[in-house]
Amino acid sequence: MRVNSRTVLAFFLVMLGLGPLVLPEFYVTLLNYIGLYAIVTLGLVLLTGVGGLISFGQAAFVGLGAYSTAYLSTAIDLPVWLAPFGNSPWLALLAGLLLTAAVATVLGLLTLRLSGHYLPLGTIAWGISIYFLFGNLAFIGGHTGITGIPPLNLLGMEVKSGR
Repeated sequence: MRVNSRTVLAFFLVMLGLGPLVLPEFYVTLLNYIGLYAIVTLGLVLLTGVGGLISFGQAAFVGLGAYSTAYLSTAIDLPVWLAPFGNSPWLALLAGLLLTAAVATVLGLLTLRLSGHYLPLGTIAWGISIYFLFGNLAFIGGHTGITGIPPLNLLGMEVKSGR
């Protein structure tokens, strides 16, 4: 009997949807991490497999989006032009995505001029420099990170646990 690929995908999605209802919290959290890292990996596959470029700086962009979203969600005194993004974690996420896209565009324009083995070395350099920049900025908590991030509110429910 031949199984249709759409049937397998539908079965997988149903099982994934039922997971939080029947699995222990540890496994639900583990599935959340697997999903997040799968998204990052898909970006890397697009870059290396489809684009044919080698990059070792992907984690820097993930960190930039996460730090900017967390900072905007927890900051009290924001400038007037950033104040609307501080009231909602969803708007802060949008701002984090836009900031990450802008920084990636600028760094990409600089780095893509490199060729050969200099391209991967350049991406390593950007990744390391952004890592040390985040670690030395006191207003985002340095290497400790940002604490006190409020839980997301989704359809009137606070998302506090892995479920």
